[in-house]
Amino acid sequence: MNTPIISTRGLTKIFGYSPQAAMKFMREGMDKNAVFKKLGSTVGVYDVSLDIQRGRTFVIIGLSGSGKSTLVRLMNLLLRPTAGSLLYEGEDISDLKGRNLIEYRRNKVSMVFQSFGLMGHKDVLGNVCYGLEVKGVRKDLRVDRAMEMIGMVGLSGWEHQPISSLSGGMKQRVGLARALANDPEVLLMDEPFSALDPIVRRDMQFELLGIQKKVKKTIVFITHDINEAFKLGDQVAIMKDGKVVRTGTPEEILSNPGDEYIEQFVKDIDRSKVLLAKNVMITPASLVKLSDGPNVALKEMKSNSISSVFVVGDNMDLAGIVTLDSAMNARSNNLSIDDVLEKDIIITDPNTPIADLIPIAARARFPIAVVGPVGNLLGIVTKAAVLSSLT
Repeated sequence: MNTPIISTRGLTKIFGYSPQAAMKFMREGMDKNAVFKKLGSTVGVYDVSLDIQRGRTFVIIGLSGSGKSTLVRLMNLLLRPTAGSLLYEGEDISDLKGRNLIEYRRNKVSMVFQSFGLMGHKDVLGNVCYGLEVKGVRKDLRVDRAMEMIGMVGLSGWEHQPISSLSGGMKQRVGLARALANDPEVLLMDEPFSALDPIVRRDMQFELLGIQKKVKKTIVFITHDINEAFKLGDQVAIMKDGKVVRTGTPEEILSNPGDEYIEQFVKDIDRSKVLLAKNVMITPASLVKLSDGPNVALKEMKSNSISSVFVVGDNMDLAGIVTLDSAMNARSNNLSIDDVLEKDIIITDPNTPIADLIPIAARARFPIAVVGPVGNLLGIVTKAAVLSSLT
């Protein structure tokens, strides 16, 4: 179950003459520009080793000419590697040919292109159905599947419209629906939103995040936009001159860039849109059980120099918060903690972006409680944590 769905081991692609000589010079420390001047050979990708986990979004980012598009084309074998291995579920498929290659491209991976790649002589439904038609799926079944995907990408009612009548964002939605209709294991997306204007691009990013929550596909996403990479990616690989120079989660890369190049690369990132509540939450200094009495709550507050404490049930389910004043009132009037519990507190999901918490934290009386899917307390986010995460 832990086997990556796609892995590369020393994957290398050299264009032009003398690929073996080019690899020799690269091994000796020569950069790709020097290799080109010496041999006329272009180093597209050199010695890339990556593991891409099933159901995750893996983003590859780099400047123009860094090799990111070459790498994604190696993954669907549109390009053949000069050296190294491409593995699918642990099996080397670098030399896949014939019917096996067709099977891989039809059923395992689908490509979403920057230029949409739609057919102008077919309407929206015809474009989304096309892959299923090629696979020989019965017409009624492929139409049902295509209509489901058209609805998923927000184009219901547009299925019989010509492609020429669609905006850029709508065309990209058609391309995404077509890729999803084939029900592939992996979606390869080569800068799919780069031709869109900023507002449409942002909408498409949001749309993709929502769709991924539903379908949980493995996505390999290529971009040159660092904010887009960190917004979408569970894992991010940064490329430079054909090599992968850093991989990690957005939080890991921001916290530990590793070298000056990566530090400069990420310096303009909007951290508030990248960091999530789970990245900045802390364990509460103290907790009180709902079954405890007010004296326990007062002792906890005194010991930790705090004026309020979170209250949980037996299964760590969040019950509320009790303040110093309410605990003293409970002790004086022989009340239980439940009698004086403040339940009107702010809670959030662990995957909430810090940007969404900034206005909430500013007006919150207490730290924001981070809760799991069944209401269990995972941690708290303080005002200080929100502010410090932005620097």
